[in-house]
Amino acid sequence: MMHIITGSARGVRLETLPGEATRPTAERTKEAVFSMLQFDLEGRRVLDLFAGSGQLGLEALSRGASLAVMVDRAREACAVIRKNAEKTKLISRTKILSLDANAYLASCKDGPFHLVFLDPPYAAGLLPSVLRTLLARELLAPGATVVVECGDPQDLFGGDVELPTRYEIIKNKRYGAAHVFFLSPAQRKEEL
Repeated sequence: MMHIITGSARGVRLETLPGEATRPTAERTKEAVFSMLQFDLEGRRVLDLFAGSGQLGLEALSRGASLAVMVDRAREACAVIRKNAEKTKLISRTKILSLDANAYLASCKDGPFHLVFLDPPYAAGLLPSVLRTLLARELLAPGATVVVECGDPQDLFGGDVELPTRYEIIKNKRYGAAHVFFLSPAQRKEEL
């Protein structure tokens, strides 16, 4: 059973989508991710791009983030996110959109974001295009953190030869079948 770990909504149990269509981040993985982020959330703008139940964005809000934009193409997932946001009393700082990830990024006016969660369906091949678009549209604030969960480390950059030069891998760890990467946009030479 998923719940909010700490903060203003500590202990609130979250609903999930029934069936196998959505694979929620495991509680152990979520705890590890947020123990690494714990001192870097106050006042931050968060994007949870493949939001599912909204648990990652809501956890960030519970810990002091100022806004969480949660995007999922499944209307059913967005309905669950809304229920969870209301249940945690974090709805006023939540923006929920039922859109395809790339469609959202192509027209996004909510950025820049300080923290981005990317947990797309494993093996869907979505990470490289999303990572490129975040940079191209300047949707990442200076010093932003991008937390990526994927099934295979090769999926992170998907063979794109430029992406490893555009993002610095700060941390990576394996939790069961999940590989979690903490990325930060690399500073370009012209920015130094």
